[in-house]
Parts: sequence; C-alpha cells; structure tokens
Amino acid sequence: MEFVENREVEKEQLKAIFRDMVKYSPSKIIGMLGNAIIVPVYTSLLSPDQYGLYSLSIAVLSFLCIIFSDWVGLSGLRFFKHHQMMQDMPKYLTTLVTMLVTNVFLMFVLALTFRHNFYEFFHIPVKYFLAILVLIIPVAIRALLFQLLRAQLKSMSFTLSTIVNQFLTILLSIFFVKFFHLGAIALLLGMGVSISLIDILLIYQSNILSWFKLQKIEWASVFPIMKYGIPIAATSLSAWIINQSNKFIMNSIHGFSEVGIVGVAYGLTLPLLMTIFSIITVAAIPRIINMYEEKIDVRPLISRFTGYYVLIALPVITVISLYSVDYVQMLSSNDKFLIAFKLIPYFAFGTFFMALTDYTTLQYHLANKTYIDFIIKLTSGIANVVLNILLIPKYGLIGVGMATLIANFLYFLLSVIIVLPGLRLIYPKLIFNRMFISFIPAIVLFVVFNKFIKLPALAEMLSLMFVFYICYWWLAKTIMKRKEQ
Repeated sequence: MEFVENREVEKEQLKAIFRDMVKYSPSKIIGMLGNAIIVPVYTSLLSPDQYGLYSLSIAVLSFLCIIFSDWVGLSGLRFFKHHQMMQDMPKYLTTLVTMLVTNVFLMFVLALTFRHNFYEFFHIPVKYFLAILVLIIPVAIRALLFQLLRAQLKSMSFTLSTIVNQFLTILLSIFFVKFFHLGAIALLLGMGVSISLIDILLIYQSNILSWFKLQKIEWASVFPIMKYGIPIAATSLSAWIINQSNKFIMNSIHGFSEVGIVGVAYGLTLPLLMTIFSIITVAAIPRIINMYEEKIDVRPLISRFTGYYVLIALPVITVISLYSVDYVQMLSSNDKFLIAFKLIPYFAFGTFFMALTDYTTLQYHLANKTYIDFIIKLTSGIANVVLNILLIPKYGLIGVGMATLIANFLYFLLSVIIVLPGLRLIYPKLIFNRMFISFIPAIVLFVVFNKFIKLPALAEMLSLMFVFYICYWWLAKTIMKRKEQ
C-alpha cells in the first residue's frame, strides 16, 4: 500500500490532536490525582493483608476483562471510521454488542464450571471471586462505550465521565468500608455501583441507542473484528503477565501482606503515571488511524509524539526514582507500607518502557498485524514469570522489581527490532538532543542538593524538573529551533 506525505494535513492533524489533548487533559489530570488519593486513602482504611487481597482481586478482574471484553471495545474503535464511511453503523454496533454479550456469558459459564480451579489458581476466597464476576458486567459495558466515545472524538464527554467515575468510586468505596465494615470487598462494591451509574451516563453521551438496531449479523463483519481483537486480547494478557502475575507469585511465596506492599508500589507507579502519560495516545491514536485509512504517511506524526512522550515522562520518572523514599512517604498514610519505596525505581522505569511501546507497536495495529505485538509481549511475559520465580525467593521485593523492569525493557527492545515495511519509526533526534543537554544542569543541581543544600523533598523534586524544562524551552526557542518553525 502506497502512502503519501501530506504536510498540510499533518499540520492540521497536529493542531487537532493538541486541541484534543487539552480537552482530554482534565480527565487525565484529575484521574492522576484520583489515583494519587486512592493509595493513601485505601491504605489508611485497610491492613496490608486486606490491601493485598484487594490488589489480587483487581488483578483477577483485569485478567477476565482482557480475555472476554476489552478487546471488543478496542476493535470497535479501530473499525469505527471504516463502518461510518460505509454507512452501516447499526449493523456494526449490533455486531459489537452481540459479541460482548456472548463473551460475558461464556465467561460466566467457564468461571462457574471451573470455579474450584479458579480458586486454587488465583488463591482468592470464594466471595471475592463471585463479586468479581458480577463486577465485570458494568466494567465490560463501560469499556465498549468509552471506546465509542473516543471513536466519535467526543473528548469532553470522555473527560466528564472519567472524572465523575473516578471520584464517585472513591467516595462510595469509603462509604461502604466505613459504614458496613466489609474490608476489601467494600472497595469492589463501591466500584460496581459507581461504574453502573457511569454506564447510564455513557449510553446517553455515546448516543448508541439512536444507532443501535437489532439486525442479522454477517460473519463477514465478525471475522475482521476477531482477527484484530483476539491478538489484542492475547497481547494484553501478556502485558498482564508482565505487570500483574508477580502478585500471585509473591502471594504463593510470602502471603497477602507482601502482595499489599507490591500493590502499593504498583499503585504509585503504573496506574498513576500511565494515566497522565496517556493524554497523548488517547488523543492522537484515533486521528492517526483516520489518516492511515486515508493513505497519508503517519510516521512523522508518530515520531513527533514519541518525542513529546519521552520529554514528558523521562524527567518525571527519573526524579521520582531518585526520591523514592520521600515519594512513598508523601503518598502513603500507613507506615507499614513504606518499604514499598524499594520497588518504585524498578516499577517507574518499567512503566516508562511499557508506555513507550504504545508508539513503537502502533505500526502493528495500523497494519492489522497485532499478532506480532502478541508474540513479542508474550515472550516478555514468559521471561517475567521465569524471572519472578527465580528472583523472588532470593531477593524478595527487589526481585519483583528487577523482573518487571527487565520484562518491560525486553518488550520495548523487541518492538524496535521487529519493524514492518513502510512503518519504521523516525526517531525524534532533535527532541532527544535537547533533552540530553537539558539534563546536564539538572544533574548539577541534584549534586548541589545532595552535598551542600537541603530543601524539603518536594521542593527539590520540583526544582530539578523546573531547571530541566526551562533549559529545554530555551534550547527549543534559540540555538536548537526546529527548521520548519
């Protein structure tokens, strides 16, 4: 397939993506703040054992959603533009809804039939497992409707729903814990009620009822969705193995309490950081897909936003890792969880590489060759399990961190080695060169803080990032200005 470089369209879409980023940013920023609130609030309400049980429950929920529901919504996003152009949206939505209902029904049949195997494999109590099965219904509906909002480029509706969902979940969870004394299961109950209410709002926002009409499903429209979506599910499952399987391995070796520590470190890194980092991808990917469908070369745009991601993420993650002890103290209200600081650098840089692969693996999604993404992520996931089994008995918590970081880096490395024809990433050298120079004064300032001047940790962290970004801004406006500007 031939692709045409179109600078005018590229500039137009660049501006449009920035506008969408502004619209999405309130939901992501508030989502990040919500995630930052969750850890200190939940750790103050629950013991390490109960928090570990909650972390395991969320991991099991994520596992089931990946297999049975999430990929349907992502497929809905990928092919929305195509079916909109073909003017067959009612049939397309009927297909998506039917597939989702069928998958969830199949999940219940399998889960209840093999329930004892699930209990033994996940080491989770019966009532928690049943609560998770019920919770997956509103979660699956939300996943599909959120992707339909993205496909329609309704960024403000997406933002509103995300914000309401975040804080409603926290408030309801606190209510159920405080007044009913249900422990970790109260948090699942709060999620269920909150997400069910949000689903009603999303149905209205997405306007799905005006399009949805029960029609006969044609298998010709089902196969492309499955061909695209099932490898995504397998790929996401591999990512789950990389970032979540350590909790189950840790639980089998050291119990729920250590899982609680891992859960805190995880909560202070991946969901917190990915929420803010995803501002770029949530805005850019739908428009990049549209450009690709119109046979416009998308590599310059992907390159630009890859550079922007590294510019935003790397300084933040570096500072968090340097001040990991202070970072955990600021965001954890229970001293029993402070040991989680040992995992922060490993999980933070693991998150950096995982988010970076959103850009390096986009080529597989555009070309509908998601099976490649699955293969390289599965390879990394298997490596993670093996490393966890080998390292946890010897190094404990540090072993979990080492395994996670190595697995995420391996995934990134494979994604830049295996490149599809015509979709090789153009590296944003100018952005990287500016960053390299900007790190020098920041490093000097860190040495000054470390040896001569002592300020409150937060002040030092903000000062380091301020110096870095001021230097970068000066370089971008003067001696290292982009030629096209």
